[in-house]
Parts: sequence; structure tokens; C-alpha cells
Amino acid sequence: MTTSTTSESSAATALFDLQGLVVAVRRRRRLWYAMALLGLLAGAAVAVLLPPPPSAVTKVLVAHREDQPNDTGTLIRTDVELLQTTRIAGKALQALKSPDKPEDFMRDYRGTGLTNNLLQIDVTGDSDADAVGRAKALAEAFVADHVRRMQEAATAEADALLDQRDRMRDELAQVNKEIGDRSPENDAKASASIESLFARRAELNSRIADFDQRAAEARTGTPKVVAGTQIVDAPRAVRHSLPKAAATNAAIGLVLGLVLGLALAAVGTVVADRPVLRRDIAANLGASVIAELPRRSGRLWRRRRTRAARERLTTTLARTVRGSAEPLSLLELGCARSTGAIAVDLARALAEDGPVVVVDGLPGAQLAGRRPEPGDPTVVSGERAAAVPHQELRLGVGSVAPGTAWTDLQYLGTQTVLVVRAGHGSAAWLHTVARQLADQRIPVIGVVLIDPDPRDRTDGTLWDGLRTALRGRAERLPRQNRTSEPRTERQPMWAARVPGNDQEAR
Repeated sequence: MTTSTTSESSAATALFDLQGLVVAVRRRRRLWYAMALLGLLAGAAVAVLLPPPPSAVTKVLVAHREDQPNDTGTLIRTDVELLQTTRIAGKALQALKSPDKPEDFMRDYRGTGLTNNLLQIDVTGDSDADAVGRAKALAEAFVADHVRRMQEAATAEADALLDQRDRMRDELAQVNKEIGDRSPENDAKASASIESLFARRAELNSRIADFDQRAAEARTGTPKVVAGTQIVDAPRAVRHSLPKAAATNAAIGLVLGLVLGLALAAVGTVVADRPVLRRDIAANLGASVIAELPRRSGRLWRRRRTRAARERLTTTLARTVRGSAEPLSLLELGCARSTGAIAVDLARALAEDGPVVVVDGLPGAQLAGRRPEPGDPTVVSGERAAAVPHQELRLGVGSVAPGTAWTDLQYLGTQTVLVVRAGHGSAAWLHTVARQLADQRIPVIGVVLIDPDPRDRTDGTLWDGLRTALRGRAERLPRQNRTSEPRTERQPMWAARVPGNDQEAR
């Protein structure tokens, strides 16, 4: 018992209703459709109105003395960063004889390391010829700077090795002098000293030869670097296709607009907290959903089903009015036109039993101000409701939108059916409506849901609300009859089926 109660309370206090969020976002598809279309048009417009500037591309093969098969791209990344320096940009501008500043020119090109030794240079210009000339000057300036740096590094390394060799030679000359100055002696200690000098001379000769070889190798490697660093792809202008660019930008704009629209719809849904599922609407209003109707007639093949649903709802409400001595009112929330149409249909059905007067309490007296058609019932405004004769059946139509005069609702009817548009009112306002009607002692016998979600499979019936529910009226009559009184048979209460939905709310 404790476990079930805990699970029910945790489910009731869930902070995030994924099903409701999905349904609410899907219902706001006009928003994200519009955002996707706006992104599509914006992307295409950017491609047409802001075409890319003329550009050129070239590729340079860069050789390094430190090239290794397992290099992770560190050397080519260094070359890319060196390309973005004022020294390279200044050399290229000098070759072009351009008065531009190197800092400004650096914004017009960029380098990309394709492999460990292949560098691609992209340059923009005022025209294709200008872009090609800039790319050529920039590539040549980079190659010259790279070769110069490699030669300077090789020369510096060779000079350092030769300096070491010269120092070794000076030390060797000193050792040879010490050996020449020694006189032959028979002393064992003197013999050991001479042997150490000979060993030192041999070591110095070996190191001098090694320094000569390393200096030669340092100078030998430079020609390979100079010959290997070259422009392998001549500068050429890049051709831009306007249809391709427009299609690409439009596709990107479409995706970005769709994502932004979905995000806005989701955030707006969470912030607004407007219930759209019949389960949530029934729980917030404290009354069961007895029928569902679309907001519009819909497509041609659905109009017959919509008409049949309206007729079933009219029959159900007419049976309720005939079986009760209390006047009935229809109170709308976000669907005044649909509520007025339901009231007119109900009044026509009740007109077979006697005169019916529709009291229009809608904002602006929408029913009372329209032109009557043949067969329409008598419609009076709320101010003239007191003049309606008591022998005539009165049907009230009003609104529970923000700004409602709650104390006037009891004059429209002592029992009511709420006609609510799904997703129109917030959860807080639905609670307010239920509380205000309870304070006025106006029982809500059912809710007619307008514009429901066709994929909603939740239950809109409150099983503990038989006291005021429409379905509970047929059950109370047999229980209240005495044994000596004739038993009243329970009238069948047909459910109003939603067009395009397999579920029905009883």
C-alpha cells in the first residue's frame, strides 16, 4: 500500500512530462515550419546578396630537415603559423608593390596544412587576377623565407661544428707540443704520462674528424631542403557556382531554422505550461472530457465524421437538458465561435419541445449581434436575460477567459459544460476556472475539448467525479428510486468520438 502510494505521488509530481512536451511542440509546428522556411530563405538570400569575394588557391610542398615518418603534423602547423606573420605578408606586398599594410593583408589569406609536407594557401582579392597575383607572391615569399631559414640554420650548425673542430685542433697542437717536449726516460711514471698523452692525441684526432664529417653533412642537407620546397600547384582562381552556393546555404539555413524553431517551441511550451492532453485538462478542471471536436471542418473527407461527432454531442447535451430541471450553460475558453455553433445546434434540437432562448454572455455579444438565419433560435444579450419568460427554456453561453465577471455566470445556468480549446489556457488558469465555478456552486458536468491532438491516447475521464459528471446522472436515478416506485432504466450515454481518433471519452 505504501509502495503504490509513493509511486502514485511521484508520478503525480513529475517535473517533466515528455509526452505533453512532444505533443505541445508538434502542435506548434507552424512556428518551427516558419522558422525553417525563414532560415531557408535567409540562406538563399545570403548566397545571392553576399556572394563570396574572388579568391585563388595554391599549394606548396614544404621540405624540413627534421622530417620523420611518425610526425604528427607539428612542423606543418608551425609553417601555417609562420605564414600568418607580418614578415611573410610584408615580403609579398613588396613583390606586389602594394601600399597595403601587412596587418590588413593578413586578413585576406589563410594557410591549411593538408599533409605533413603540403601547405594550401587561400587568398582573396578584388578580382580573380588580383587574387591569383596575391597567391603567387605569397607562395614565393613563403618559399624564399623557408629556404632562407633552413640555410641559415644549416650554416649556423656547420659554423658551430667547425668552431668545435678548431678548438679541438688547438688542443691537439698543445698535446703534440707536450709530447715533443718530453725526453725519453726509463721511469715507469713518466712512461705512463706519455702514454696518456698519446691516447689524448688519438681521441682528439677522432673528434676532429667527426666534427668535419658532421659539418659536411649539415651543409649537404641544405640543397635537399631547397630543392624540395617548391610550388607544386600553380595559383589559380576558384570558381564559385551560385546555384550550388545558394542550395548549400539554403540547406544550412533550413536546418538551423528548424533547430531554432524546435528549441523556441519547447522552451515556450515549458514556460507557458499550457496543457494539451485530455488527461491533463480533465485533471486541472476537475471534470471529465465528454466529447472532442476539431477546430475547423478540415478536409473534405473528414467533414462527414466531424458532422457526425457534432450531432452526437448535440444529442447528448439535449438529453441532459431534458432530464434536468436546472438550466444549462456553455462556457468557452479560447473557442467562442465553436461554442456559439454548439449552442445554436443544441437550441435547434431543443426547439422541438418548446420555445428556447439563447442568452449570449460572450464578449461582444457575438451570437446576439449576428444576422439570424431561418430556423435559428431566439438570441438575447446578457442584459436582457431577466426579461426572458420563465416558461421558455433558457440556454446560456458565456466565457471563462481572463476578465470574466464570475458572479454573472450563475445567471447563465446553474450547471455548465466547459468548451475548452486544447493548449489555450495555462494550468494555473484552468485551476482558477475550476475554483471560481466551485465557489459559485456551478457544477461542471463535462468538458468538450476543441482542437484535440489526434495522436492523444490519454484518458480524459475522472473516475472519482461521478457526483457531478455527466455519466453519473444516469447512475444516480436507479439508486434513488424506492422499491415501490417504478425503476427508471439507465439511458445509454453515447460517447462523442473524435474524428480521426480511435478512442472515445465517455
